[in-house]
Amino acid sequence: MERGLHRRRRVYQEIRQRGFTGSDQTVRRYVRPFRTITTALPVPAAAPKPRHIAQWIMTDPANLEPDDQARLDAISQRSPAIQALIGHVRGFATMMRKLTGTRDLPQWIASVQTSDLNGLRSFANGIQRDLTAVTNGLSLSYSSGPVEGHVNRIKTIKRQMYGRANFDLLRRRILAPT
Repeated sequence: MERGLHRRRRVYQEIRQRGFTGSDQTVRRYVRPFRTITTALPVPAAAPKPRHIAQWIMTDPANLEPDDQARLDAISQRSPAIQALIGHVRGFATMMRKLTGTRDLPQWIASVQTSDLNGLRSFANGIQRDLTAVTNGLSLSYSSGPVEGHVNRIKTIKRQMYGRANFDLLRRRILAPT
């Protein structure tokens, strides 16, 4: 024991070779007080969920919490693919915020097409299918948000009334001020 044997089975096997006739249980009871209680290893932090990583990537770096930024930096340093993804996604977000689609979109699509990111390349291919509309959306200050809001409100009213009333009542509810 003093020479550094810490495993009970190894101790038992060694003393059996030297003539010990007792049982394994006897050695176990004898060795128990000599065993040192070791502290548990620290539990590593849980890996962040993919949706959190996506949220960190989509958030403007100026608005990201320092702790989240540090975790994203640690993740991106382990994977060149994620570094490239972060660059492309943030570049697209900058185009959306600053409305620079006319100037920057063709260059962004070309850089994505040369990358190894299949999902992002597929997204870029979809953009190219309707390039004029996407370029206008990333360049002009007009928004279809109010129209989409009205459509959503009408559909909600329609769902609430489904099977309960006729078209005249639906028309009155939609046209009546709320």
